[in-house]
Amino acid sequence: MDYKNCINLKKAMVTGGAGFIGSHLVHALTDLDCHVVVIDNLSTGHMENLSHIKKNITFIKGNICDKDLILKESKNCDAIFHQAAVVSVPLSVKDPVNSAMVNIMGTLNILDAARQNSIKSVVLASSSAVYGNIKKLPAEESSPISLLSPYAVQKYTGELNAKNFSDLFGINTICLRYFNVYGPRQDPGSPYSGVISLFIKKATEKKQPAIFGDGNQLRDFIFVKDVVKANILAAGSAKSNIFNIGLGNYISINKLWKEISHISKFYADPEYKEERAGDIKKSWSNIKKAGKQINYIPDFSFNEGLKLTYNWYMENKKSAL
Repeated sequence: MDYKNCINLKKAMVTGGAGFIGSHLVHALTDLDCHVVVIDNLSTGHMENLSHIKKNITFIKGNICDKDLILKESKNCDAIFHQAAVVSVPLSVKDPVNSAMVNIMGTLNILDAARQNSIKSVVLASSSAVYGNIKKLPAEESSPISLLSPYAVQKYTGELNAKNFSDLFGINTICLRYFNVYGPRQDPGSPYSGVISLFIKKATEKKQPAIFGDGNQLRDFIFVKDVVKANILAAGSAKSNIFNIGLGNYISINKLWKEISHISKFYADPEYKEERAGDIKKSWSNIKKAGKQINYIPDFSFNEGLKLTYNWYMENKKSAL
């Protein structure tokens, strides 16, 4: 898509820009001739994700909890894309205090830097976790909020602070409620990683995967390049808002493993483990609002994205796995 028709960014900050989603976003922004300042502490991000464009960006190894750093490095930016976070529900349950420091105070630092530096637009990565186990699906932006984990509380707090800064200071804040993002560069090296990257790792190693619960959980998986598209479109939004960013469809975790088995030609029955605290049973998105207001329409079907992801892992097996 030609984003130049909808947005003109000369300089932008991307927090978490060496991470999975952030690095894809940084690549897309540099393609738009936008100078990108990347802030990442490399706790989960990798410099290899930016190796092809490192001469075209400013990389700062730093933490979003460093208020002075964020204020200094965001000067003269047209927009901030805030991707940095402790993104794991189980990890937030295990360590709610430290995850809150990053997800709440770090986000507040981003918003306050935007206020002080008069930055036009802040796009914040929120989460479908704020919906919890809602009764009526698909989830709409007006659906009831049900916070089942510290992570969900932290992301929703970010949304509330974003609205507050918009109302008080006139900052254009757009919160994107990501559903389950997957794609190349998603790190499978942690038990808290996304299920698709973990399943692909098991398939390539020809090992039995683990499924927490009965595997009938329903998820809306969205390819990372469509998430990047949503971020760039959101930065050109005329007003503050909240949007669901998903595919608008769903698949069960059991069916997901069968699909990956079919692609990889490795078949094994999963090992079923105890359901994890804070996990949501069923979740998928209504994306009509984003379609109408920022022209967001996913370009990649689930099968297309899954094949691209699997092929990438096979090509980068040594470094990725």
